Amino acid sequence: MGYSERINEDLKKAMMAKDEPRMRTVRGIKAAFMLALTEKGASDTLSDERAVSILQKMMKQRQDSYSIFQEQNRADLAEKEKQEMDIIKEYLPEQMSEETLREELKALIAQLGVTDPKEIGKVMGPASQKFKGKADGKLINAIVREILGA
Repeated sequence: MGYSERINEDLKKAMMAKDEPRMRTVRGIKAAFMLALTEKGASDTLSDERAVSILQKMMKQRQDSYSIFQEQNRADLAEKEKQEMDIIKEYLPEQMSEETLREELKALIAQLGVTDPKEIGKVMGPASQKFKGKADGKLINAIVREILGA
C-alpha cells in the first residue's frame, strides 16, 4: 500500500473514531500530497520518495513552530504542534541511530579520502543522498564536522 492509499484509509479511520487531532493532521498530509500532484511537471502518481520528502518538510515545519511556541510560552499551540509531529512521525521511515550514522559517515569519509575540514562539501553531498529520509541533515552535518575536526 502506497502512502496515498494509507493516508486515505487512516483518514477514514480517524473520522469514524472522531479523533480530531489525527483528522486534522491526516487531512493536512492529504492536502500536501494533492498539491504535489498538481505541481507543474508532476506525474499522475506520487512516488514514495516524494511522499517521504513532503512528510519530512511537514515535520520540519511543525518542529520550527513548536520551538517558537515554546519560546513564547504558548503551551496550547505547542501541544497542538507536538500532536501533529507525533502523527507525522508514524508515516516517516525509521531514523538511524546516532551511533550507526556516525560509523557509516566515518566509512564514507574514509572511502572519499577526505581529511581536511575545508573539504566538508565533498562529504555532505554524497552523505545527504545516502542517508536521505534516514537521518536529519543537521545531525549529518554536525557529525561530519566533528569527525573532520571542523
